[in-house]
Amino acid sequence: YQTDWMKVFLAKCFVLGAFGGTEGVKSVSVVEGDSVTLNTGLSNMQDHILLWNYGPHTLIAEIIKMANLSFMYDGKFRDKLLVDSQTGSLTITNISIAQSGLYRLQIISRQITIKRFNVTVYELLPIPSIIRDSLQCSPSSSLSSNHSCSLACSVLNVSDVTLSWYKGNSLLSSISVVSDLSISLSLPLEVEYQDKNTYSCVLNNPISNQTKHLDISGLCQPRAALLCIKTDWSFNICCSWIICGTSNGMPQCGV
Repeated sequence: YQTDWMKVFLAKCFVLGAFGGTEGVKSVSVVEGDSVTLNTGLSNMQDHILLWNYGPHTLIAEIIKMANLSFMYDGKFRDKLLVDSQTGSLTITNISIAQSGLYRLQIISRQITIKRFNVTVYELLPIPSIIRDSLQCSPSSSLSSNHSCSLACSVLNVSDVTLSWYKGNSLLSSISVVSDLSISLSLPLEVEYQDKNTYSCVLNNPISNQTKHLDISGLCQPRAALLCIKTDWSFNICCSWIICGTSNGMPQCGV
């Protein structure tokens, strides 16, 4: 153990040199649960010392090639860190949203070079859910429409996403949330029972998407209409009628 630390001390004293400059920040995006590699740009380490930092001050990995030593300071990363023995590139496995942020690399040789990586971790997107809106009882004495089908595409607990309806490849409508706070989104759509077009609901963020295709024949079967009668006691009596078809543009119903 003492011999190792003596190697570290001698190696650091030997290689410290002139400052070589700081490169611009490189943006890296990854989906939660995936692995991401931050590349050093070195093809083969020789007499280098590499210091990987998370945030402004937290040292998470140290590689001293001259002494053939490497140290991993996992902390919040819980054994998720891997370092390439040839290049010194850092891989973070099973990354979480909490591990988003700025990563800083010092490459120390005959000069010192600093690289910075801004890592953004996006949540794993759920598949949207498409449901048919329940029929509402109108206060007037009329039959609810039997020609169209009201739908809603919904997702729960999402952030920094866009929810959209497409007809074929054409965008019909969309709603976005850019907040880091998780919220629920719902986007309505109305189609005709006999519509033969292809509709899909798409949830996406900057690096991934999930699509749910609409099955009109499955969700939009004609069903009981509601006949609502206003009574003298100030409430509605709603009777279910089965829609059999139309005649002269008017629904033909039977109990």
